[in-house]
Amino acid sequence: MRVLLTGHKGYIGTVMVPMLLAQGHEVVGLDSDLYASSTFGSGICPIPDLKKDVRDVEIADLDGFDAVLHLAGLSNDPLGDLNPELTYEINHLASVRLAKLAKAAGISRFIFSSSCSNYGAGGDDWLTEESAFNPVTPYGLSKVLTEQDVSKLADDDFSPTFLRSATAYGVSPRLRFDLVLNNLVAWAYTTGLIYLKSDGTPWRPIVHIADICRAFIAVLHAPREVIHNQAFNVGRNDDNYRIRELAEIVQAIVPNCRIEYAKGAGPDKRCYRVNCSKIQEVLPEFKPEWNARRGVEELYTAYQQVGVILEDFEGTRYKRIAHLQNLLDTERLDSTLRWRVKSLAVSAVG
Repeated sequence: MRVLLTGHKGYIGTVMVPMLLAQGHEVVGLDSDLYASSTFGSGICPIPDLKKDVRDVEIADLDGFDAVLHLAGLSNDPLGDLNPELTYEINHLASVRLAKLAKAAGISRFIFSSSCSNYGAGGDDWLTEESAFNPVTPYGLSKVLTEQDVSKLADDDFSPTFLRSATAYGVSPRLRFDLVLNNLVAWAYTTGLIYLKSDGTPWRPIVHIADICRAFIAVLHAPREVIHNQAFNVGRNDDNYRIRELAEIVQAIVPNCRIEYAKGAGPDKRCYRVNCSKIQEVLPEFKPEWNARRGVEELYTAYQQVGVILEDFEGTRYKRIAHLQNLLDTERLDSTLRWRVKSLAVSAVG
């Protein structure tokens, strides 16, 4: 298939590109490349791409594609809180507009990167795709609204699918340190502390980014009738953990570290335990390969190889919100998070 992958230079996209190519797909990317100066370790697999903000896509950009895999957006809760209106504009309105343009262009498959953040304050009960939404952040709400609006576009010629991924972890050329397991291992490696900002009691499902990519590929290959206008929780039932349990796994693997709770740490409103049985029942091609222990080992090895220091992941290089704030403060981005001029976007690579 000829596939348009939005957000191909992001945390998940940089891992998905080579996996799609290995399956024989022709892949074109679309990304404004906000994190051009945040590459971690090895480089990014080059593909033809459109250097464009997802809000600025035109129908001509979509000509000749069989499917759109839509990853692009503000990627987490702190970024969503930076400017809730922008989160709504980029994550919701632009996503729905992209889906409408894809439908008008005759693209039959639209796979949306949603999130288990949709469930938000879900409590201790097991949640399925039929469970009520209860988002507690602008990010989570943007995903809910996009699912609801894009779902209405489904018909005989346009088939959307919604992949609600668990909290991602794992090594990527555009590594994120704001994700729970990546962050805990980074703190353990650089400081000897496994630093918990909550009391450790909230449930959180986790999934490796390579397994998220496997889910997208499985949907892309699946018969239309089994994925049409369907939502799938992406992960494994065994990979629902309380945050403190993840900390204990990190402590068992990273030497000479101890667990410490932030002063005044309390429960996190984001608490959800997610049932992921449906995707493995409906999509037999989806075979997740990772678990938390193996993920910690991968992260720890990568941090050693690159020589990560605390200032890297708590500063402007790899911390998403600090990086964007720096681009705003230095006037390389305007207030809408668009590059001011092309030359400034290029200079950010250095």
